[in-house]
Amino acid sequence: MSKPKHERRLDASEAEAVMRNLRVSPRKLNLVAGLIRNRPAAQAVATLTFSKRRIAGDVKKVLQSAIANAENNHSLDVDRLVVTRAEVGRAVVMRRFHARGRGRSARVEKWFSHLRIVVAELPEFAATNAAQTEEGAA
Repeated sequence: MSKPKHERRLDASEAEAVMRNLRVSPRKLNLVAGLIRNRPAAQAVATLTFSKRRIAGDVKKVLQSAIANAENNHSLDVDRLVVTRAEVGRAVVMRRFHARGRGRSARVEKWFSHLRIVVAELPEFAATNAAQTEEGAA
């Protein structure tokens, strides 16, 4: 016996990728996720490539995974993909202690995060994207 199949939560024109337990606080991860929300997938990858934040490399891997899922599993057109959602969630918190003076201690919290990126194929996006690249080339 196996688990029953679940209904797909996303539309037919969407694909997702999830990364759990990233070793960064949700607040810092949300700053990087905000850079790529509602952007074309190619532009989002370029933004993450040149970002100076440490976690941007892991976010880029998740985004590339979502793009690959869209292309290989759902047969979507890569040129028309847009990052519709980049959700950051809170995971576990490791609690450690730091020895202080006079025999006291202070708590150190090491936060973990979850990241979920959803890309969608937008049909009207192809026409506007092509027009923008032609204007930029001219």
